Amino acid sequence: MRRFEMVKKHSDFDDIIQNGKYKKNKAYIIYNKVNEKEFPRWGLAVGKKIGDAHIRNKVKRQVREIVRANKKLFQNNKDYIIIVKKSVLDMDFDEMTRELVSLIK
Repeated sequence: MRRFEMVKKHSDFDDIIQNGKYKKNKAYIIYNKVNEKEFPRWGLAVGKKIGDAHIRNKVKRQVREIVRANKKLFQNNKDYIIIVKKSVLDMDFDEMTRELVSLIK
């Protein structure tokens, strides 16, 4: 993800979560909300319940790669917040990809 494609501000995260629609499955919760931009933006949240910093960072790297590889599935003019659940630790990369792609479609 490039810098301009990322949701970084805490106020933006709160706005998308409070006012956006969401979908969830056993591994992720995805909130989305329409924006005024011509491209989609992403935010990623991995809580401390997932594990230590090195585990959270690994999960974030994996999710960013899944998003990068599947950018064409995201709609333009929307902001997305992806919240990772603890059950993702029991999955391999292919299963993580299937779960996230199934929520996007």
